[in-house]
Amino acid sequence: MNKNAKVSVIGAGQMGLGIAHAFAVSGFRVSLVDVSAEQLKKAEAAIHGIVAEGISRGKVEASVAEAVRGRLATTGDLAGGVKDCDLVIETATENLPTKLKIIETVDSVVSGDAIVATNTSALSITELAAISKRPERFVGMHFFNPVHKMKLVEIIKGIATTNEVVEEVRAYSEAIGKTSIVVNEAPGFTTSRISSLLGNEAMWMLSEGVATAEDIDTSLRMAFNHPMGPLELGDLTGWDTRLSVIKYLHQTLGEKFRPCPLIIKMVAAGRYGRKVGHGVYKYENGQKVPNSGLRPY
Repeated sequence: MNKNAKVSVIGAGQMGLGIAHAFAVSGFRVSLVDVSAEQLKKAEAAIHGIVAEGISRGKVEASVAEAVRGRLATTGDLAGGVKDCDLVIETATENLPTKLKIIETVDSVVSGDAIVATNTSALSITELAAISKRPERFVGMHFFNPVHKMKLVEIIKGIATTNEVVEEVRAYSEAIGKTSIVVNEAPGFTTSRISSLLGNEAMWMLSEGVATAEDIDTSLRMAFNHPMGPLELGDLTGWDTRLSVIKYLHQTLGEKFRPCPLIIKMVAAGRYGRKVGHGVYKYENGQKVPNSGLRPY
């Protein structure tokens, strides 16, 4: 893998900044693109914060901090940010029209050899690739939050994605220290399908009064050795994003994915999770407030 390759990440939210960090810390030149200058500033600070934490724990060499500053650029100009890039990873919101608009712009600017990837959690790779003039070089590249801790990348093949592109993306994943799996396109792939079902069922149990949020999460951590419970994970991912994915899975896979009304109610109330300080739990300074979970209705 050529570390001189240039990577562009579109979207400076939690996933985008994590992906940008992973490539920059691994030696790639990275362009992070977002329409919001404020979000770019926050993302850049968060990336350097992750590097600093790694240094303090002895997992990253001190020299890496300055190297990352030299490799990472931010911009609000989509066309300029992806020009001359070898790999473009789109991480915008789970909204099909938004993604299609971004991909169409990217496709008009990048070279014919560039790979365009989407970090969608559930949307059709084939449908997204259809807007491109070269769908054979379009692929799903699904990372997990927080990117600097999670080791998996799901590589999703659309109907036109070539095996050559899959192998190139596998090489990129390996170069940033990730394990990759290859999935033939299906709604929700492997991980989103299982995780959405688990999180949705946990919310049904909470709304039915089966147990408190804390006890539901504790049961999954302690009985199945999950690093966090399904309600904590939903707060981390964002219930607005989760709801979008579950609605899509309900539409494509049927009634077992019918969204729990409590998720719909939380999203309507703006309680998306960690990013706004309130989801199933409350958060202060990014930390969960003890005993703050929603109680059974």
